[in-house]
Amino acid sequence: WHDGVRPAGEARLGGSVAMAFGALILAAALQVAPLTTSKFDGDRAFRWLEKQVAYGPRVPGTPSHIACRDAVLAETKLHCDTAELQPFTHTWSRTRKPVEMFNIIGTQNWEKATTRMVLLAHWDTRPSAEEDPNPANRLKAIPGANDGASGVAVLLEAMRHLRTSAPKSLGISYLFTDGEDLGPGLNEMFLGATYYSKHLPKPRPQYGILLDMIGDKDLEVPIEPNSYARAKGSTMAFYRHAAKIGLGKTFPMKFGPEILDDHLS
Repeated sequence: WHDGVRPAGEARLGGSVAMAFGALILAAALQVAPLTTSKFDGDRAFRWLEKQVAYGPRVPGTPSHIACRDAVLAETKLHCDTAELQPFTHTWSRTRKPVEMFNIIGTQNWEKATTRMVLLAHWDTRPSAEEDPNPANRLKAIPGANDGASGVAVLLEAMRHLRTSAPKSLGISYLFTDGEDLGPGLNEMFLGATYYSKHLPKPRPQYGILLDMIGDKDLEVPIEPNSYARAKGSTMAFYRHAAKIGLGKTFPMKFGPEILDDHLS
């Protein structure tokens, strides 16, 4: 449910898979036809993936974490009506010291909308690669090209695309969560999503779609059982639309494993 170190198995977000997310985000959850006044640029999204990885691991409390935070916030300010940090702290069991973390939140058309949805991805990276097959790497922080940067990259491009192509009735909040992968245990993960859920904006969102670990070379995203159980209508609309536009191989109409991630919070 989280990667150790997988940079070699990751590939570009360009082409039909990456472009599918822009269309599916709108058409699936809201069951409307996607508009086409701008195009999702997969190469541009991939450049954002590369930029994040170039900072180094984005572990909370490190300089690379702050540098990436500032870059994502600056891009969010360019394409959203509002852009802000949502700071919070967590006393980490490894150090017994408080760690400062930041959700990054941007909104488009939030106040005037009749339907509101949150699109989210975590931007932090795992401090240690416990699952790496090489024991020498297990105390190192992961680069997070797939686990973190891929979802953020798609959302940063999606916000540019959707600013002009989303229906006028739709309000979108882009939520980049921090502390998703801090760990080491589940009781110290999903921290930013948990904090956000306890401080929901007004008006409240009605839908949410989480993007995480979507940079696999041969991406396959089966139905996640928790999502099906708690948001069956939206989940099935998403997968029906994927099949309709020829992306059934990437989004197969079958159940995958249960996933513990930000979407549960």
